[in-house]
Amino acid sequence: MLQGDNAQPSSRSDASSETVSTIVLAAGEGTRMRSATPKMLHRLAGRPLVEHAVRAAAGVDPDALLVVLGHGRDAVAEHLTGLAEVLGRPVRTAVQKEQLGTGHAVSCGLSELSADLTGTVLVSYGDVPLLDSDTLRSLLAEHRGAGNAVTVLTAVVDEPTGYGRMLRDAEGRVTGIVEQKDATPEQAEITEINSGVYAFDAEVLTDALQRLSTDNAQGELYLTDVLSIARRDGRPVGSLICADPWLVEGVNDRVQLAHLGAELNRRLLLSWMRAGVTITDPNSVWLDCDVVLDRDVVLEPGVQLRGGTTVGEGATVGPDTTLTGCAIHPGASVARTHGENAEVGPGAQVGPFAFLRPGTRLGANGKIGTFVETKNAVIGEGTKVPHLSYVGDATIGEQSNIGAATVFVNYDGVAKHHTVIGSHARTGADNMFVAPVKIGDGAYTAAGSVITEDVPPGAMAVARGRQRNVEGWVAERRSGTAADQAAQQALAKAEQTTNPTSDAQ
Repeated sequence: MLQGDNAQPSSRSDASSETVSTIVLAAGEGTRMRSATPKMLHRLAGRPLVEHAVRAAAGVDPDALLVVLGHGRDAVAEHLTGLAEVLGRPVRTAVQKEQLGTGHAVSCGLSELSADLTGTVLVSYGDVPLLDSDTLRSLLAEHRGAGNAVTVLTAVVDEPTGYGRMLRDAEGRVTGIVEQKDATPEQAEITEINSGVYAFDAEVLTDALQRLSTDNAQGELYLTDVLSIARRDGRPVGSLICADPWLVEGVNDRVQLAHLGAELNRRLLLSWMRAGVTITDPNSVWLDCDVVLDRDVVLEPGVQLRGGTTVGEGATVGPDTTLTGCAIHPGASVARTHGENAEVGPGAQVGPFAFLRPGTRLGANGKIGTFVETKNAVIGEGTKVPHLSYVGDATIGEQSNIGAATVFVNYDGVAKHHTVIGSHARTGADNMFVAPVKIGDGAYTAAGSVITEDVPPGAMAVARGRQRNVEGWVAERRSGTAADQAAQQALAKAEQTTNPTSDAQ
């Protein structure tokens, strides 16, 4: 998928051991995003744009990895600090206080690196999210193998508007790059574009940056002019053509963000299907990059898996399910459910129309059924909460059954309190468990009970008022109403059934 200009061997025998520094340009304001959120923190498949770029750069294992920040730099820097911990390597930052062009941005980055920097400098952008480590490694290999002073990653596209155009001589050698605003009508017709991703000889780059001019349509220091300077100095300049233009497409507004997001999602789905996952309707399933799926997982239509969700072998998720940071174990089934930071055990069933809030842990072969909401709830193996219930701040043992319309009353207006229900317990429908309270193993509670005291193991708890019927109340208080008429008819019919000869006497 990649094609280089040069085939000659490297002039350096120890090229593979040369120092590699990577600079990710992420200082742009991103005004076209029209957002209070810094452009670099807009997300694609669960990761900010800048994280995609930094992960790609980290994949070449550089000696130094640096990001040039500008607008929203404090928020972006905070994210990079966390990312560095995840990657297990430092991610350095530099600040471009004034937006004076890409050449100026790279100069700001170099100022934070060694004063006598040598080797190769890879430059990429923070808003090119599909660029991957393999492509950067290929660019580095082409650069070293050809012995270039500069190697630029290019692509041939149907619509080049907005991109710099590659200029070549009659022999096809790169002579320079012209930006869209500076291009002649003939140059604007060129369809080979500059991706903005480069490999530079560090010494050539350092020297050329000091010779840049602002004599252009935007009055900025263009990094692209380094190619022309190197060419005039007799230095070899080459390119690597990327046959997959998606990898070098950038994000400037929310339309492009959605466009690239859909493409990245399509690629994620293809990868998982080839790994043994069944996705019945790829057009309606969305995955984050860090989702992990095992073989024989089935994803039904309308599924969204986010935030490191894992799904074990043979489990089924969906239809119409959104899970964030959840662990779904092998053989489980989760349908029409919203879940966050929850765990569903092997063979367990959830839904439809369940809400798993953080701290929910459903044991093996358990069930959380229709219109059930759970939070900070540990539910034991084989235990069922089938319908219309809220289980919050609770621990339930094994093989118990929670009756329909049960509420764990955990909040007193100031603090949350815990309820414990033992194993093999049977609670009646429409129970209220007023925490803190404990129901022992094997205990029963009667339907309609409000449980405020502990129930010993094996006991039956009844906590409801005795029923009292006030006969004739409707005739006295609601005389002439439809209810009164219906009642009178029913009473007359009952009397006739009880004493069928009364009419004849």
